Amino acid sequence: MPQSLSAVYIHLIFSTKERYPYLQDENLQRSLHAHLGEVSKRLSCPPIRVGGVEDHVHILARFGRTITQAEWVKELKRVSNDWLKTEGGLRHFQWQAGYADFSVSASDLEKVKRYIENQKEHHRRIGFQDEVRTLLKEYSIEWDERYLWD
Repeated sequence: MPQSLSAVYIHLIFSTKERYPYLQDENLQRSLHAHLGEVSKRLSCPPIRVGGVEDHVHILARFGRTITQAEWVKELKRVSNDWLKTEGGLRHFQWQAGYADFSVSASDLEKVKRYIENQKEHHRRIGFQDEVRTLLKEYSIEWDERYLWD
């Protein structure tokens, strides 16, 4: 095949350091989500949906062919960290060290989009840590609780 084609979808989640609610301001959240979408697009990972709440973000994107997951996440966090400190006025802002990402089938894209869109409602019922544990179980990922949170 002379042409390289790919349709890999990733649902990425990462949190603020110690899940501190830095992102309480809804205008800041919207601006951050737009910024993360632009950065992801520049990295050849076009965003499908970006959302989250005061202490974490979710990104659903079509993953690019020319970047690793680790490079993508590192750059998203680096650029948005700088942006939040300068444009957002959050001098002490930090993202957590780790992240979780999950593959998404094309048939589940609408479901994951709705899930990201409804984060506020979702987190009235379930906390971030339980949300991540549920996803890890759903994807049969083993983890050590001692190293999951920072």
